[in-house]
Amino acid sequence: MIRGTAGPTVVGMDSGLAELDERITGCRACPRLVEWREEVARTKRAAFADWTYWGRPVPGFGPADAPLLILGLAPAAHGGNRTGRMFTGDRSGDVLYAALYDVGLASRPTAVSADDGLELYGVRVTSPVHCAPPANKPTPGERDTCRSWLVSELRLLRPTLRAVVVLGGFGWQAALPAFAEAGWTVPRPRPVFGHGTRVALDGGPDLFGCFHVSQRNTFTGRLTPEMLRDVLRTAGRAAGLPVVDEGGGTHRHR
Repeated sequence: MIRGTAGPTVVGMDSGLAELDERITGCRACPRLVEWREEVARTKRAAFADWTYWGRPVPGFGPADAPLLILGLAPAAHGGNRTGRMFTGDRSGDVLYAALYDVGLASRPTAVSADDGLELYGVRVTSPVHCAPPANKPTPGERDTCRSWLVSELRLLRPTLRAVVVLGGFGWQAALPAFAEAGWTVPRPRPVFGHGTRVALDGGPDLFGCFHVSQRNTFTGRLTPEMLRDVLRTAGRAAGLPVVDEGGGTHRHR
């Protein structure tokens, strides 16, 4: 594993996602995030006292030729920062992967550990900030420092990428300049985030806005499972993926 990098650098397309993911896990560019993620990994939560926490930046998850990308915010302190996989081991992930399973884009509805056998079908999940931030709130500076990792990932996904679901306003604000830096033309003025917003990039993927799958949104009903499934179905179809209709009741087995 590569450690001690001074900060993110744009990786060429020929390096591949596996190398990019490896480089991400060694990043120490943001002192506040490094201190927090490692402190959480040492002190742990009582319920996970027997876990060895990942405690490093969390790379993206899913196939390298995915036509659909889901872009979140940042790993959770006791979720991805514990398990080492995006949206794995926390309530937000429970909501997201259950919805992906319901629409036929995941092999199982739960995500508990990096070795639980979960597969995503034509979907990759990543975030604009790869380290767990205090209070789930990265600073704008931390977002901008982490951007070149996302730019590299977008460039590597470009040959197959057809749709992107952006979870929440923070992700939306991070995504638009990253897409511009990765070589796509982003409309001016920049589109405003909203649940159900759809923006077609010239010669690129369609972007879909979706409220974040945070506990605050799901517990209050701001984002319901039906709302999330609707966005995922629409984006899945835009990506050319076969999806399960509401009430379809069948899932692919691979």
